[in-house]
Amino acid sequence: MTAPPEKLRVAILGAGMIGEIHRRASLMAGRELVGVMASTLDRSRQVAAKWGAEPIARVEQLADLAADIVHVCSPNALHEEHVEGAITAGANVICEKPLATSIQTAQRLVDLATSRGVHTAVPYVYRFHPMVREIQARASSGEFGAWQLLHGSYLQDWMLSPSASSWRVDAKAGGPSRAFADIGSHWCDLMEFVTGERIASLLAATTITVPQRPITGATFGASSAGGALQAVTTEDAASVLFRTRSGVLGSVTVSQVSAGRKNRLWFEFDGQKRSAVFDQENPETAWLGSEDSAEVLHRDPSRGSYDQRRLSTLPPGHPQGFAQCFENFVADTYATIKGEHRDGLPTFSDGLRSARIIDAVVRSAAGGRWVNVEQ
Repeated sequence: MTAPPEKLRVAILGAGMIGEIHRRASLMAGRELVGVMASTLDRSRQVAAKWGAEPIARVEQLADLAADIVHVCSPNALHEEHVEGAITAGANVICEKPLATSIQTAQRLVDLATSRGVHTAVPYVYRFHPMVREIQARASSGEFGAWQLLHGSYLQDWMLSPSASSWRVDAKAGGPSRAFADIGSHWCDLMEFVTGERIASLLAATTITVPQRPITGATFGASSAGGALQAVTTEDAASVLFRTRSGVLGSVTVSQVSAGRKNRLWFEFDGQKRSAVFDQENPETAWLGSEDSAEVLHRDPSRGSYDQRRLSTLPPGHPQGFAQCFENFVADTYATIKGEHRDGLPTFSDGLRSARIIDAVVRSAAGGRWVNVEQ
């Protein structure tokens, strides 16, 4: 029997950096953490002792734990098993992106969740920046006019060093795409969410700038020196040219080897009347331009669109960032599970949409040609 909303029980599968962020956001939302699974049973016991939860050795234990919500934060190749196990146990699921490493698997997970009637979410958390919601609301009202050009980038440098590595480098664990699946998926989700446009076809090119990397390593940071090397088959960077269903031209460049760029998700969406710019590393403001003027909007919970005000949890001048985005995403997911409506929550359907775009990027880069995105 499902526990009362105030007693929702949470389990987390995956205890790395992102698992810790999920845990913090869950606790901020007032939920009870009952179980955690890490990479090994010993590691699970260590993390469980630290987090005050039960160690999980197998996904079958989720039913015994009576978990109401399962956060899947494990390596990409494990998502299918972990999501299926959570749904089978009757739990609602938040699954890290990418939802799956293939369209077929993503579709199966969507169908399974639908058939079991559980709530799902995928943390495309940049939707939860208040200034993103402000731009999205203005776009929906027609303030920018018809879109003319959609462009931007998402740049990081955590894989710049030849000694940097992680499970993501191995296509068996992370899937056939690395940089684009990891961060390009965020940019594309944000573009489609804000503008209402949908990518119909694309031309992609990818590059591997470090041909060999250590077999093991931390998700963020360099691995230990002297380890064995493996050939790298997943991209360090990618550039994608696309057209939307309505014919709008766009482009995005993603990189995990851009020195000095830590987490720079940036977009400019140019409309017939006005343009909008947002920089995730400077999330307190948005730039709006017109033919005869330009202005900088500041986040302010006392003015602007409803969601901009709702998601502004701190007063002006007290910067909000990624942590608050994640907290708002988890809070909205939990509210939805309790039966409350929240606009803009990304679900498994959005995860499937992302899988289709990633698949098109991989196919285009391999064939050097324009390809259609499965709709």
